Amino acid sequence: MNEPCVLVFAGLDPSGGAGIQADIEAISAMGAHALPVITTLTVQDNDRVHAIYPVDANILREQTKALVNKIAISALKIGITGSRDNVALIANTIKALRAKQPALPVVLDTVLASGHGDALAREDAVQMIQPLLPLATVLTPNVPEAERLCEGERDLQRQANRLQSWAPHVLVKGGHAAGDEVINDWFHDGQQQSFRWPRLPGEFHGTGCTLASALAACLALGLPMLEAMQRSQAYVHQSLTRAYLIAQGQAIPARAIASFQENP
Repeated sequence: MNEPCVLVFAGLDPSGGAGIQADIEAISAMGAHALPVITTLTVQDNDRVHAIYPVDANILREQTKALVNKIAISALKIGITGSRDNVALIANTIKALRAKQPALPVVLDTVLASGHGDALAREDAVQMIQPLLPLATVLTPNVPEAERLCEGERDLQRQANRLQSWAPHVLVKGGHAAGDEVINDWFHDGQQQSFRWPRLPGEFHGTGCTLASALAACLALGLPMLEAMQRSQAYVHQSLTRAYLIAQGQAIPARAIASFQENP
């Protein structure tokens, strides 16, 4: 029996805290298989991004062609894209796959900067990802990203209305907000549902990648959206309760939780 495969476009974080390693670990923990295509090489540690080097779109094109020509794709997860050429390649890939699979889920993690605000693209990140927004099934911005995507709008409901003009599902992550709880708000079909999680002490590296990839894996497994939302967030919270340090600074989520898919 083949495992469902998630085609992942994301950057390489050599600290192993975020990016493609986070994606692979989270997707595996949820019971799916990651097909990793690296869009960007970065120079970073577990706190800061020092430099970025986009991968040539021609390399991505060759890799993607080899994968989709042989392997069934059950979902896509998109992180940082690196360049407009890479965005165009990813957009064309989605359109080609959806010509045969109209309901193919696409989770777009709208990563516009690192947790400390370091740039993750040499171009305007908001403008660069515009072609991908209407192709997404789910957008997963955090609070600062939602504000940037909505041209400075701070009202959550108005943000949601704007973001849902692109994608049918929007999960605004509340990790950057204040309070004893992290509140993630899911907007869909004119409805809003809030998920509340105890705020854990410390800072973490790669939580957004982990959540988006876990969600993509759940959708690849065929779970309904509500169950996918619940299961992926529970997984992230559990991974943060077991987070570990590799150096001073942000902790790394313990994503390798055995058989989590059996224990929602």
